[in-house]
Amino acid sequence: MSRTIRRKHLLAGLATAGVLGVGIAAPTIAFAADTPTPAPSASTAPAPGAKADRQNEFAEALAKELGVPTDKVTAALEKVREQHRPADRPQRPSAEDRQAALKQRLDQAVKDGKLTQEQADAITKAIEAGVFPGPAGHRGPGGHGGPGGHGRPGAPAATPGK
Repeated sequence: MSRTIRRKHLLAGLATAGVLGVGIAAPTIAFAADTPTPAPSASTAPAPGAKADRQNEFAEALAKELGVPTDKVTAALEKVREQHRPADRPQRPSAEDRQAALKQRLDQAVKDGKLTQEQADAITKAIEAGVFPGPAGHRGPGGHGGPGGHGRPGAPAATPGK
């Protein structure tokens, strides 16, 4: 009789495990099937200079609407931007400064043995070709403090797994 009870317990345990497995797996599979996987495409990433192009288009449209020269509107918009820039917000470094800082970091990584010169050259070439989104030195979608960022400017990059 004890053998029959053990068999019943075993079958009940297996049935419970099967129900739990289906109960956990089914919603997971359904959720995965419902969420479309975005296909990587060149059209989703903004082209380099796209922001400047949009700003120029805006200035031209505004100039046309107001009946004034475009350069006058552009100068006025720049003046207003400067006036409304928070005093504690530092001026963004120029593209040349960011490129020089990147070169220094890559040279240091080569010197420290973290990268080979070929890898550093490939990174530089990829950035110049616009493979990475945003300007050189951009650290993820949120910049320094956003998702993918590293906190404060100049902070060392976090080492994965630490």
